[in-house]
Amino acid sequence: MTEPMIDSLEDLLQAHFRPGPADGTIAARIVRAVADARDRLACFTAGLRVAATARGLTHVGPGHGDDADGAAARRLAAQARRELVDYLVGRRTFFSVPVDWSAMPAFQRRVLERATSIPFGEVRSYSWMAAQIGHPRAVRAVGTALGRNPVPLVVPCHRVLRSDGSGGGYRYGLEAKVGLLALERATPVLEGCATTRIVCRVGCVHGARMRADSRIVFASVEDAREVGYRPCRVCRPMTGASTAA
Repeated sequence: MTEPMIDSLEDLLQAHFRPGPADGTIAARIVRAVADARDRLACFTAGLRVAATARGLTHVGPGHGDDADGAAARRLAAQARRELVDYLVGRRTFFSVPVDWSAMPAFQRRVLERATSIPFGEVRSYSWMAAQIGHPRAVRAVGTALGRNPVPLVVPCHRVLRSDGSGGGYRYGLEAKVGLLALERATPVLEGCATTRIVCRVGCVHGARMRADSRIVFASVEDAREVGYRPCRVCRPMTGASTAA
């Protein structure tokens, strides 16, 4: 008998990050949960609504179907779905789908654009965020702007914590926030191809073409350069950006 589809993004995240056996990693539980589905993409997207314009993504959240008017917008919505699946199963460390910031209030846009600069697997504090946008006393306003992030995961508001290291808030629950950070810590960030001698961020289109026996994981671009690899010109690992502008 076929298991019922998870009917909302919130349910999906809670299911993926529900505490499991002590010997099971977050990444392994996600991979098992998605692999058990007949169609990985359908498993994730059954309860996901994605909205996009021709300029970029405008919404990711619980719901059904896409709100994308025109061929360009539909292509971006489909790209977002693919990249979200890859991210959640540990095959992607950055998002290349653009975000359309045009309808956001200026303050929120500044906060969310700054959040995209936090490298994969790293965290920053709310106070750091406030200082970075030139309003060091606006910590609470920063938290509100992050809490209203219309494109979670793509804009990584989960990488912002309180100054004492505690989680703070997250629209899908603190357990999901902790789980996402654990997933990022368990996912290699850089991989090089022994044939081309190019190092990419995990998730790059070039990396997807690497043969398993040619794939080498690196801790940093500097380490890769030491042994004769050069940074990819497509995913630009030296930038450390988590999403395209």
